[in-house]
Amino acid sequence: MPTLPVSPFRCLVVDLMHESLMPMLQAMGVEVTYVPDIKKEEVPALLPQYHMLVVRSKMRITAELLTHAPNLQVLARAGAGVDNIDDGVLEARNITLINAPEGNRDAVGEHTLGLLLTLFRKINQGDRQIREGQWLREDNRGEELGGKTVGLIGYGHMGKAFARRLMGFDCEVLAYDRQPVENPFAHVRLTSLEEIQEKAQVLSLHIPYTKENHHFVDARLLASFAHPLWLLNTARGEVLDHEALVEAMKTGHVLGAALDVLENEKLKALTPPQQERLDYLLQHPRVILTPHIAGWTHESYVRINEVLVQKLQAYLASQEK
Repeated sequence: MPTLPVSPFRCLVVDLMHESLMPMLQAMGVEVTYVPDIKKEEVPALLPQYHMLVVRSKMRITAELLTHAPNLQVLARAGAGVDNIDDGVLEARNITLINAPEGNRDAVGEHTLGLLLTLFRKINQGDRQIREGQWLREDNRGEELGGKTVGLIGYGHMGKAFARRLMGFDCEVLAYDRQPVENPFAHVRLTSLEEIQEKAQVLSLHIPYTKENHHFVDARLLASFAHPLWLLNTARGEVLDHEALVEAMKTGHVLGAALDVLENEKLKALTPPQQERLDYLLQHPRVILTPHIAGWTHESYVRINEVLVQKLQAYLASQEK
């Protein structure tokens, strides 16, 4: 068990954050140390002094790291994903985790819709051709979203945010989640994975990366869809088997893909097979790639801070009871 904090509650922030975070924490009486340029190897030496650690993606949270943090009570992940936290390490130390999927869900919903429309209407291709001096209308005849069936795998904050933005497009929206979830939208129907496989023409992934979800969408799953698919991934690259994706695109079972995340986002450290797969995707006319920016807006940058602070307030209030 962490020891009870001395006053004030002390917070260490080791990643670059929007400037609004520090005054919000200070207004609560939290003493903040903001060191966004610190190297991850230097963090353990500081940890004994703090009750809260705020991270984005600079470092992995392991059991070994936490041996340097005897007073840590709260770990705050500035974003939605918690795949940089080893399984069970926080629970073993009774450390409270707070993250902020509410902060960037709207950004993700908008970006996913933008990717789908760009893919359907060949916006990137048309723009590139005009810049090259070509005016090719028939080559850029696109698809309409109306009348299509869109399947969502994952119906948490991100899946619901995308579903909400599909409301006015006259499409059927089916959603599947392993966990019991609420459905706030009349135009969305919660269903089985099997029905999505039977009916979906668009598949959008909104599941977190866990060991259980590694390559959740693999060759067998893709082959089980009754219709050729348009595939969207704004979740995590590792939930999609990219080898299976490339093969499905070669056979025409996947018509096109819009990916905000990749199997390896360190482009200078790709293995030869990863590079070969990426090269295929780069040259494919029906592939859109963005650099993990679905949740990356000016508004979400601030909103994530607001969500973290609200959750910290709730935690501190619960400790006073």
